[in-house]
Amino acid sequence: MAGIEINGKLLQMLMARLERISVDSYWAHRASGIRGALIRLADQTEAGQPVEKEDLLRNVQLGFLILEIAAREKRAVRKNWRN
Repeated sequence: MAGIEINGKLLQMLMARLERISVDSYWAHRASGIRGALIRLADQTEAGQPVEKEDLLRNVQLGFLILEIAAREKRAVRKNWRN
C-alpha cells in the first residue's frame, strides 16, 4: 500500500464500503470503529488540522483488511449455503 495515494475519494469509497458490511457479520462492529476513525481524520483534514499520516495509513490498511475478510466470510457462507 506504500504506492497508493490516500485522497478524499479513496477515503469516501472505503467508508461507504465499510458501512455496507452486513450487520450479521462479526466484522460489522470492527468496520464501524474504523469508519468512525476515518471520519474523524477526514474531518480534521477538512478543518485544516494536522493529521498523523501513520494513523491515517494504519486505519486505511485496517479498513481494507476488514473488507477483505468480510468478503471472504460472505463467500464462504454463500458457498456453504449452495451445497
